[in-house]
Amino acid sequence: MITSTTNRKVKYVRSLYRRPVRHREGRFAVEGVRVIEEMVEAGQEPVFFFCTETGVANPRAQALVEVLASLGTEVVPVSEEVMLFMADTKTPQGILAVAAFPQIEPVEPELSLILDGVRDPGNLGTILRTAEAAGVGGVVTLRGTVDVFSPKVVRGGMGAHFRLPILADRSWEEVEGALEQRQILLADAAGGTLYDQVDWTVPTALIVGGEAHGAGRKARGFAAERVTIPMQGSADSLNVAVATSVMLFEAARQGRAASLAAEDGG
Repeated sequence: MITSTTNRKVKYVRSLYRRPVRHREGRFAVEGVRVIEEMVEAGQEPVFFFCTETGVANPRAQALVEVLASLGTEVVPVSEEVMLFMADTKTPQGILAVAAFPQIEPVEPELSLILDGVRDPGNLGTILRTAEAAGVGGVVTLRGTVDVFSPKVVRGGMGAHFRLPILADRSWEEVEGALEQRQILLADAAGGTLYDQVDWTVPTALIVGGEAHGAGRKARGFAAERVTIPMQGSADSLNVAVATSVMLFEAARQGRAASLAAEDGG
């Protein structure tokens, strides 16, 4: 059992909370039973796996340990003090993994999501979780957006990182070619086409801007059309994660309706 916070592996985990180190190493820390379960179910094995006696008292955590041991993963027991030192959360669940950045082969998506300047990690995590649930084929985060592999984003994503193709920290120049031959929509607080009046069944890229200032000038130049969610009462806008969810699930609804119509026609 590791009992010292000066242990080399323990210090390595702490170093991964710094964005430059994560991207240099191509690895990030993953906390909690649910997210690590999702990682393993998606077929990704941890680079390192740490647990405490209290952590493995949870039957789900114990089942994870057994699965990883059968795969040949090194399971490293640590003291409660060491886990608290390594964890990003104030009350860790007693299990923590180090994972390599997922390499998920992107396909040509019918619907892709581009995030421009979303800075709140909780919002980004929720957006990734929603994007996967709504059937988005790929997500791009532009420079100026919070790091997709930061601990709070990973927790909020609830395993979406291991199933959703994500291109992180890109420039508009890197994205531009992928936007050809598709409808480019920009989420806007007001003045655009109502979101449920848009045809989401054609290949589409939805651009969503940041919480404070919205999307940048380049995004507005790329977009052919702005899309708006109508507001009632005194509210003038929605939280960015909520607004993105509304639009993505409208796209999913239209896609299901089109599939059913095609089946009935056949």
